[in-house]
Amino acid sequence: MNRNVFVGILMVLTLVACQVRDVPSSGSFDLIIRHGSVYDGSGAPPVRTDIGVRGQRIAAVGDLTSAHAAHEVDAQGMAVAPGFVNMLSWAPDSLYIDGRSLSDLKQGVTLEIFGEGESLGPLTDEIRKADLATQGDLKHPIDWTTLGEGLDALAKRGVSPNIASFVGAATVREHELGYVNRAPTPEELQRMQDLVRQAMREGALGVGSALIYAPGVYARTDELIALARAAGEFHGTYISHMRSEGDRLLESLDELIRITQAGRVHGEVYHFKAAGESNWPKMRQAIAKIDAARAAGVDVSANMYTYTAGATGLDAAMPPWVQEGGLDQWAKRLQDPAVRARVAREMRTRGDWENLLLAAGKPENVLLVAFDKPELKPLTGKTLAEVARLRGKSPEETAMDLVVEDHSRIGTVYFLMSDDNVKLGLTQPWVALDSDEGSYAPEGAFLKFQPHPRAYGNFARFLGHYVREEQVTTLADAIRRLSALPAHNLKLRDRGELKVGDFADIVIFDPATIADHATYDHPQQFATGMRDVFVNGTQVLKGGEHTGAAPGQVVRGPGYEASAK
Repeated sequence: MNRNVFVGILMVLTLVACQVRDVPSSGSFDLIIRHGSVYDGSGAPPVRTDIGVRGQRIAAVGDLTSAHAAHEVDAQGMAVAPGFVNMLSWAPDSLYIDGRSLSDLKQGVTLEIFGEGESLGPLTDEIRKADLATQGDLKHPIDWTTLGEGLDALAKRGVSPNIASFVGAATVREHELGYVNRAPTPEELQRMQDLVRQAMREGALGVGSALIYAPGVYARTDELIALARAAGEFHGTYISHMRSEGDRLLESLDELIRITQAGRVHGEVYHFKAAGESNWPKMRQAIAKIDAARAAGVDVSANMYTYTAGATGLDAAMPPWVQEGGLDQWAKRLQDPAVRARVAREMRTRGDWENLLLAAGKPENVLLVAFDKPELKPLTGKTLAEVARLRGKSPEETAMDLVVEDHSRIGTVYFLMSDDNVKLGLTQPWVALDSDEGSYAPEGAFLKFQPHPRAYGNFARFLGHYVREEQVTTLADAIRRLSALPAHNLKLRDRGELKVGDFADIVIFDPATIADHATYDHPQQFATGMRDVFVNGTQVLKGGEHTGAAPGQVVRGPGYEASAK
């Protein structure tokens, strides 16, 4: 017999044997999910079948009619899918306060990923002191130093979802340079790279930058390439809130692609958008640029949220130079009449920085949603235009006054995008999803501020409004982009698909009814349609209600070394 034929027959027999082993008709499991329409995360059409779980992992996918389990769930008429990945979560603070992660869990999120520019570590005493001083309504101790220690501390608190993080490029910069606007020396840059390497060994997914905020805005391209290369040594990702999402969107995308190539990493755009009405036509150009890069072999992708407004702070309405040195120096400068006059002038004119006040078009499109001081909280939910009229001042003067009075950046929602562009972005096969928010519950300290509705509705809005109603893609592909796509891009081990050996992060929902209910006026409303959620084989949502379980773990990136713990 020809050797190639023999090898081919052997491979087929091996595959059949593996399939028979992976799909037993009988046996004992800890959990069996029966009769559901199983979307395995690959993008393939659903199959009506069963899933068997032992411990934390999937042990069988197939006909389990003759098998039995301690816990059985009937998923008749429901979609069964891998748990969803939130590519940009600001949940560390909210999870420290309430580990249930209800607003995301009720949408099927089983993995929260942190690290846009800032991360839980590495910290110096000065960074820790500043972070404690700037905590808003969600206050908690910070008793760790490295990123790995911070993630472990959060997991030990008891959390329902899994957690993971990039190491923040701004955090690494602040660790070595503080809040100054200058390039690092060669020795400082080497230490910054070493900090990235250490974070990668501890399980970081790569390096995350945020290039419109101080101190991240002070980083030059060559600095970011150096940090990306350090992450690339461990097969990490470079992910970025780019230098511009508006006037210089295309140039900023060129920079990200350049960093991705030079760093030899996977590259990803945070919350992909074209901000500001004059820039809306650039969305198609940006998509074409990413498609061309991918066709040329550059491993680049993006993530999005499903709304036409973004949320950040009033720092994104003021020039970076006035913020050098941190919040204390920023607030102090804003009390100098000469500085105020210059800042007001620059807030009204286009410059070489990302000005979201101008991008929003008018102060009526700037919503103030989070204050620290009790006396200012009555302004929550008012626009900058409304507050300016109440105070009899210009919007620019009002914004500066509020930063000084509250001694914070002020949580702010900016209306920037078009729905046509949101739909266009969501049709792209390389786009995953992010909330760019924390994960809350409408109770306790979470009622002291007004989140963006994406905290409660982002993923349900994608599946309900955009997939079911607008038909931007198929349900099978939508699930792929919520699970296997980000897991593959980030090189996560045994996550993102419903296959034997993977961790049993599983969601069960009704695709005909899943829907978001959060609005800008009333954002703290849970999504509906997500029935059951399992994290690492443990049920955390049953019939839409939390079970009290907290099985979440730290998910480590490709460079993790156990010896680094």
